[in-house]
Amino acid sequence: MSQQKTKKTLINWDLVTVNPNNKNWDWKDLFCFWGVSIQSVIGFSLIGSLYVVYNLNSFVIFFGTILGAIVVYFFSNLVGKPSQKFGLPFVVLLRSSLGIKGAKYFGLVRGLVGIFMFGIQTYFLSKAFGYLIRIGLFSIDSTLLDKEIFLTFFLGLNIIDWLSIVVSIVLQFVLFSVGMNFNKKIIKWSAILVYFGILVFFLAVLLTDVKSTARSFVDILDLGNFLQTDNLVPLITVAGTMFAYFSIVILSFGDFSRYVKDEKQLKLGNLSLILNLIVFSFLAVFIITGVDSFLNNDPQNLSKIFTNPTDMIGKLNNLLITIIALIFIIIASISTNLIANFIPSQYSIINFIPSSLSLKSSSVIISLSGITIAIFWLTVLSQIGILSIIDTFGAFFGPLFGVMVVDFYFIKKGSLINKDIHSLEANGAYFFSGGWHIKGIYSLILGFIFSASTIWNSSLVFLQPYAWIIGAFVGAVIYYLLAKE
Repeated sequence: MSQQKTKKTLINWDLVTVNPNNKNWDWKDLFCFWGVSIQSVIGFSLIGSLYVVYNLNSFVIFFGTILGAIVVYFFSNLVGKPSQKFGLPFVVLLRSSLGIKGAKYFGLVRGLVGIFMFGIQTYFLSKAFGYLIRIGLFSIDSTLLDKEIFLTFFLGLNIIDWLSIVVSIVLQFVLFSVGMNFNKKIIKWSAILVYFGILVFFLAVLLTDVKSTARSFVDILDLGNFLQTDNLVPLITVAGTMFAYFSIVILSFGDFSRYVKDEKQLKLGNLSLILNLIVFSFLAVFIITGVDSFLNNDPQNLSKIFTNPTDMIGKLNNLLITIIALIFIIIASISTNLIANFIPSQYSIINFIPSSLSLKSSSVIISLSGITIAIFWLTVLSQIGILSIIDTFGAFFGPLFGVMVVDFYFIKKGSLINKDIHSLEANGAYFFSGGWHIKGIYSLILGFIFSASTIWNSSLVFLQPYAWIIGAFVGAVIYYLLAKE
């Protein structure tokens, strides 16, 4: 093969069908995957806020979260099956519905959002490292942190902040760039360790005052008006909120399901999401209400209840608990960043230049971009409303899902020509019009318009929790009408 031909190839060993020997994920691995997905500071705070801050019936919230999880389960099965069957990541399967070039550029959108979120999450991860460094220095000498070197700031960061960001990036690069077999171990042990840490925290709260903490938890349980019709809208709202939380993972779930042994293990593993949600919700809510009970917050002013674990440990005034909690927050943040942002970005970037990039080189690109975003997050990016732009790019996610799923299940009837999915030949099945599938692109853009309107149209902001589903539905229906024979 000539050098010129090699440069133009779409074949990349990180994107081709998974070796059957490497399809070794089972339902237990997916249990850990979904556990990691929810074991974040954001997940803890979200669930806690739903139960103890908003004036809603607790059983409405419980069944609303379960309803949201069921929808996530259904959608994850839909997007996970093609990747499990053919052993291909999501962005490669996208070539079937958008064309070789369409998947290249629109798939990159997922990567850009992932990189940006990776950088933001790295910034907050670095804060946990920074707390540990400060605790260590204070333990050595309580006056150290008053030295001029620690009071000098550049770009809003002092020397500890800079060190923390560098440590966060280097650690994640070293861990994440090894390969999926090692990533599987990270996900597995992270889920186990974080659940162990939350359980220890739960027992510590419970044993502080068993009667008081248990009563605080029971007091929020109210079945009184659960069956009233007025609860229908809150139920759907909670379900939409929970679905929105998981939506970023759904689109790239195929990047992980490609390693699952068979469809039975896939469905059983996805079902474990509901179990994860029930267990995590119970532990999180008990901890929040229990901590509140012995911090003596005003029960009439629920907005003062701490739902963020970082805020909680700051109020407990216990050095050992603080250190242990920070370690578990670091573990949870790293693993969540891996599955939600890093791996999907790897595949998206490699797919953009498959002849030149690998897991290592794409990891370098993500890490360098991530550290830049983390450095400028506090002083620049968080001040200019950049998240609205990221949300707008994220409005592509639902339509991407809708177009790909309809194409696989209804247009292609579950079939795929493997040699053509990696071919740049003009007569290839997925080359379409110069590498673009116009019907797919048209459907995607219309779905995006509907989805993004919930962000930018003030009259439709109330629909924003359902933006992903709206975009997926519009994109799917239009694509089906255009592409069916």
